[in-house]
Amino acid sequence: MGIKIGNFDLDKDIMVVAELSANHKQSLEIAKETLYAMKEAGADAVKLQTYTPDTITAPFDNEYFRIKGGTLWDGKTLYELYEEAYMPWEWHFELKELAEKLGLIFFSTPFDKSAVDFLEELNVPAYKVASFEITDIPLIEYIASKGKPVIISTGIATLADIEEAINACKRVGNNQIILLKCTSAYPTPIEEANIGVIPSLRKIFGVPVGLSDHTKGIEVPVAATALGAVMIEKHFILDRKLNTPDRDFSLTPDEFAQMVKAVKNTRRALGDGSYKVTEGMKKGRQFARSLFVVKDVKKGELFTEDNVRSIRPGYGLHPKYYKDIVGKKRARKDIKAGTPLSWDLID
Repeated sequence: MGIKIGNFDLDKDIMVVAELSANHKQSLEIAKETLYAMKEAGADAVKLQTYTPDTITAPFDNEYFRIKGGTLWDGKTLYELYEEAYMPWEWHFELKELAEKLGLIFFSTPFDKSAVDFLEELNVPAYKVASFEITDIPLIEYIASKGKPVIISTGIATLADIEEAINACKRVGNNQIILLKCTSAYPTPIEEANIGVIPSLRKIFGVPVGLSDHTKGIEVPVAATALGAVMIEKHFILDRKLNTPDRDFSLTPDEFAQMVKAVKNTRRALGDGSYKVTEGMKKGRQFARSLFVVKDVKKGELFTEDNVRSIRPGYGLHPKYYKDIVGKKRARKDIKAGTPLSWDLID
């Protein structure tokens, strides 16, 4: 894979990204306090969204722009939603400085070229493409042209959409691509998470795959980690009492900390997939079975089922030699019961 985001090597660990989204409630102090809580909860990175209502939609109020369909935001226009949710761009400078002070990797999702240019001034180490922007091929090309890792959510995407987005990155010479399996339902019912496609996405497109999750709990991120996810992105809220557009599918600090612990432990449990013998396994082999002399044997005496057994511990010959020795070989010298059998004791 060989992709690094800042100083974080995705070959060595799973990256847990805390999404601030609209959970700042348009208060810089709440945003800063949230970053402190993200760090305390164990996040590796914080991700923002860089847009204004005018860079993401237009101020029309008709059937096309009014939200409907059973979402948390039904009845509002898109412009009204993004007026409530967006974060003033001037905050980015202070929040990036604070994130770096805390040791958090800081990056964002741009929603138009002006946002990309702004984030370039901040020298962010990566870019995120939101699910609903996966069809904006010119924007993806522009993002990818900056030569930094491009993280693409697939919440509304067909396989053809994903292929086009990946090809857009590659056309401008950028192969640092990470897909995030995502379901664009807010919150996402567990049965719609469909994380079983993570291995096939990795196989089909030959890129690392993670998860951008909108379910209410932590089970889906943990399961995705077990399926080989390299990144988990989850919305983070300081307190669910904050009446923000994203609160219903965001984790509180305690919940996020539980998720980080479970995800990191799951990643460690996966290991590297090799069959190497660990130090623990080497120590454990002393309790394996081996061949022992269990009755005193005189020099020249035949080894038999009565005086040789395969028992614990594992300091004698491998049990696979039992049939080669019992009834066929004799003792080279006197052997006391309780002695591990070795070749130098056998004639």
